[in-house]
Amino acid sequence: MANKDIDELSGIETTGHEWDGIRELNNPLPRWWVWTYYLTILFAVGYVIYYPAIPLIEGSTMGISGQTNRSVVEQELAAVSAAKADLVSKIESSGLEDIRANEDLYRFAVAGGGSLFKVYCSQCHGSGAQGAPGYPNLNDDDWLWGGDLETLYTTIAHGVRNEQSDDARVSEMPAYGADELLDSEQIGQVAQYVLKLSGQEHDDAAAEEGMVVYEENCAACHGEDGTGGRDFGAPNLADAIWLYGGTGEMIARQVNKPRHGVMPAWAGRLGDVGVKQLALYVHSLGGGE
Repeated sequence: MANKDIDELSGIETTGHEWDGIRELNNPLPRWWVWTYYLTILFAVGYVIYYPAIPLIEGSTMGISGQTNRSVVEQELAAVSAAKADLVSKIESSGLEDIRANEDLYRFAVAGGGSLFKVYCSQCHGSGAQGAPGYPNLNDDDWLWGGDLETLYTTIAHGVRNEQSDDARVSEMPAYGADELLDSEQIGQVAQYVLKLSGQEHDDAAAEEGMVVYEENCAACHGEDGTGGRDFGAPNLADAIWLYGGTGEMIARQVNKPRHGVMPAWAGRLGDVGVKQLALYVHSLGGGE
């Protein structure tokens, strides 16, 4: 003890080190902690030997197990695919109405369609299918080409105004102002008439003149009462649902130089089963006919 440096306040031996008058007490770690630390080192060495662990320029060391997370996931996905193969086969061979009549098959199809919607459709139509300016709301009952199952299938499979499918939906509204088919005064008048059709505040005198413009230029597609024409993909102008906005200014802008949206043809990417699932899911949102 005579050769040991003992701290006067604590009575504990010091290490003999001193920094700026501060001496370090010799308090070794508990042995259980030290042995635990050694065990973690041994475990790490064993892990590196057994599992893929060390990154290389291309890939990594494989370890003696040869097992990777990717291989595990692939096995799990294969098991899931095998489990649902029977249902997928039934969807492929069944009509849309037959699928809807089969409770288990319908539930499976709608769940799959919901997953596909989140991946492929929500970017434009919104996560809740509520739509956005230029992208239709799929929850309501306003449909350009119809909302029954077969019509939804056709629209999803072939898309709208794209170059991918010869059967894509196509509707082209003339640019009445840009192509000088109507002058600015006539466009303003017909916009007021459309406001009247939809029950909004409007200029009666301008709307009266606009009715004539409408009958001569718009009624052939949108109908005499403005309720739209599905054969042409012409929107209903007599309700409160608008694709690009329902103010007088927005209506006039659309008449002057209309905007035309594009939707991809999904049949090639998703296949018949995927398109059926999407059609059933969209139909289940509440606006389907």
